[in-house]
Amino acid sequence: MKYLVVGLGNIGEEYSHTRHNIGFDIVSALAHKNGAGFEQVRHGEMATYRFRGNDVFLLKPNTYMNLSGKAVNYWLQQERIPIENLFVCVDDLALPLGTLRLKGKGSDGGHNGLKSINALIGTQNYARLRFGIGSDFHRGEQCDFVLGRWSDDEQKIVEERIEIATQIIPSWISVGLQLTMTQFNNK
Repeated sequence: MKYLVVGLGNIGEEYSHTRHNIGFDIVSALAHKNGAGFEQVRHGEMATYRFRGNDVFLLKPNTYMNLSGKAVNYWLQQERIPIENLFVCVDDLALPLGTLRLKGKGSDGGHNGLKSINALIGTQNYARLRFGIGSDFHRGEQCDFVLGRWSDDEQKIVEERIEIATQIIPSWISVGLQLTMTQFNNK
């Protein structure tokens, strides 16, 4: 079997390790944990590794957040990966900092990356890990907050939660969505 794990983010040093790029950070940590290196490919950077007889493709799209669906759709088609084997890691303002919420379907929640994916693959029914980035900003400052970097105190929490995220993804591959949700959601 083949699996496509996508971390959403924006390319460029100015976006590196910002709240909005937590998806990139999760797939980078998973690649590092599995000894996989990223290479430039069409529509992004990709690392691959084998896990329990499965091919796992880790993708960081270079299409910018608003066009993430272009990269996701291309690689699903290119590698003939079924939608049920798609996993997307994304930031979420509606969740408190460090909250990890695995879902098997749902709306885009106002997230432009998910909106693009949903439009181009034609469904909202795929696994996604929402990583809570909190909403500690004043009215009108959402963009600066989302594109901002973590404070030192936040960084400690983020690193711990990224480690848990790198456990959620192999669990999803091994035992499926429902058991993984039961094990990891609300913890």
